[in-house]
Amino acid sequence: MSASTCSLCAFAKSSIGRKLIVALTGLALVLFLAGHLSGNLLIFAGRDAFNEYAHFLHNFLHGMGVWIARVGLLACFALHLIFTVLLTKENKAARTAYAREATVQAPKSSLIMIWSGLTILAFVVYHILHFTVRIDSGLADLGKNDPWGMVILGFQDSIVVLFYIIAMTLLCSHLSHGVASIFQTLGLRTKKTASAIKFVSQAYAIIIYAGFLSIPIAIKFFGFGSSN
Repeated sequence: MSASTCSLCAFAKSSIGRKLIVALTGLALVLFLAGHLSGNLLIFAGRDAFNEYAHFLHNFLHGMGVWIARVGLLACFALHLIFTVLLTKENKAARTAYAREATVQAPKSSLIMIWSGLTILAFVVYHILHFTVRIDSGLADLGKNDPWGMVILGFQDSIVVLFYIIAMTLLCSHLSHGVASIFQTLGLRTKKTASAIKFVSQAYAIIIYAGFLSIPIAIKFFGFGSSN
């Protein structure tokens, strides 16, 4: 084993290293969510605009771009989850009376980070199967030539919409704590910036929550796209 490999392993085994991995992968996922939401909201611009966006994604770098993004996203997700679990176990093993008191006083969102993360992971897998792999033959036929119509049809199902709402609610809870934690791990949180960081974290979570939910709610409950 080379010296660089040993150093990387030692870094990943250290508490600081694990926290940085969680923070950096979390940051990558946060940025992805912002970009993904921006693209998804094009559905309100109409069939042509959304289909052109989907066509661009699937043909970027001769079709390799979307797969590079998917592999990178899943790698970030896996690393984020694995090292969050390792840190949680490490903290439990080293817990003191002071730490127990701090845990009691911690926001509820921070206490369910792992469970919300696992649920979000399950949703991501389902979401990929639903809209990317298109295990539903009806969606598969539409998805080839009309991604806009595929999304409209996909959110006609009440169970799909309900699962989407639950997952987005947990994601919002996860983000409201997680974004602030990124700032703290990267050493950007101070007494002066704490309130501003808390506001940014919660505002970002609300924007992501409202943005993503606006699509299935508009389709299922307000009939968006049904007349097209």
